[in-house]
Amino acid sequence: MKRQTIAVIAPGDMGSGVGQALSRGGHDVVTSLTGRSVESRTRAERHGFRDLVDLDIVVREASLILSILPPAAAVALATDVSAAMERSGVRPVYMDCNAISPDNSRRIARIMEAAGAAYIDCGIIGLAPGKGPQPTRLYVSGPDLAPADALAVEGISLKGVGLEIGRASALKMLYSGLNKGRFSLLATVATAAQALGLLDELGEELIFSQGDAWSYMQGSLSRLPADSERWWPEMEEIAETFEGVGVTGEFHRGAAWMLRLMASTPLSAETRETIDTSRTMAETVRIFTEHLDKNSV
Repeated sequence: MKRQTIAVIAPGDMGSGVGQALSRGGHDVVTSLTGRSVESRTRAERHGFRDLVDLDIVVREASLILSILPPAAAVALATDVSAAMERSGVRPVYMDCNAISPDNSRRIARIMEAAGAAYIDCGIIGLAPGKGPQPTRLYVSGPDLAPADALAVEGISLKGVGLEIGRASALKMLYSGLNKGRFSLLATVATAAQALGLLDELGEELIFSQGDAWSYMQGSLSRLPADSERWWPEMEEIAETFEGVGVTGEFHRGAAWMLRLMASTPLSAETRETIDTSRTMAETVRIFTEHLDKNSV
């Protein structure tokens, strides 16, 4: 495979994993760390990123730019990159890989079209490369997917899902609607059970009749606050996606509410690297209930 310079913005948990896989696959992986945290800088260095500091330099050097960041920041980054393209006169291919609705993906496509740049819609499913037994799946859609072929390296499975912008984002919304929506539902039930003084009794019944659900609660709820600030806007994106085709978005607006509750607690200051693994599910849910009034419906 021909070596390319590929920009990954930004080196969070997923972005750094994708960048590392691309670097190991022979590509020159670059980014801009201006304004990023010490943690992001450390991750970028550890995973083989080259910091170009300025977004204008990134645009001039990269042939492909991957946007991998919280969904609420996706449109703003696309706007900043398009401005950098105008200043530099160089227009690399732009690929939005964020958990956004098809409408927002099409909005970003229009931003890139106005800047004269090609655009690829992308939805990432799975853990970051190297974090799980399965490869990370990058679903892509758009009229010209050839530039994405450079991403087919070890640890990443590239899958085309059609010529229409928005199809890849929609698939991501469907998957996350089930996957992260399920975690949010379990957290909501556990929080209500704690508030009603019935968490132990619920646990006994679930162990008897739905052991998998109880195991999921025990294994996942203490980890969710670390992701809550990023995930609740994703639930809103899912709700908008569903409502766009006439399906209720209220399930996922409820999930967004639960994740905002988590984000209002001190536990949201944790990262995936700093989660207190000794904290039990019951202790976690007790903290959620202490903040219920701050996140009233």
